[in-house]
Amino acid sequence: MTIEEVIKSTVKLDNARKVILNIMYTQNVIHDHFSEILKPYDLSGEQYNVLRILRGQKGKPANMCVIQERMLAKTSNTTRLVDKLLLKDYVTRNVCPGNRRKIEVLITQKGLDILNELDPKVDKHERTFAKNLSQKELELLNELLEKYRTQKN
Repeated sequence: MTIEEVIKSTVKLDNARKVILNIMYTQNVIHDHFSEILKPYDLSGEQYNVLRILRGQKGKPANMCVIQERMLAKTSNTTRLVDKLLLKDYVTRNVCPGNRRKIEVLITQKGLDILNELDPKVDKHERTFAKNLSQKELELLNELLEKYRTQKN
């Protein structure tokens, strides 16, 4: 289905606008599907992203700046996300012994367990969206999206 059909446009869209609408609509479709996977776990996509970042630390704590730098949504309130994960016992938060102004966050075993349970579901989600494209097309799409978002003034 074309983006014009989706939004029921009767006007011919130029390609620049069409690309933006396609990306925004596709992002919403992916997000909605992903949210359904996370819903039974009472996790948001941003909270899941924090857990993945912390798992990637391989047992070493991360400070709030490290988490914020690695977030997909740079506007996320990292402190609030960590607070919510703390209430669920998915992370611990401690003051850094070497710098009392620095907060260190570490994923707990419970957090690791929830990620291990989600991993196959997330893998299936990613494969579902990729199944209509060949490996070559996926590589090209990644290349084009990276090129598209690199803005030159």
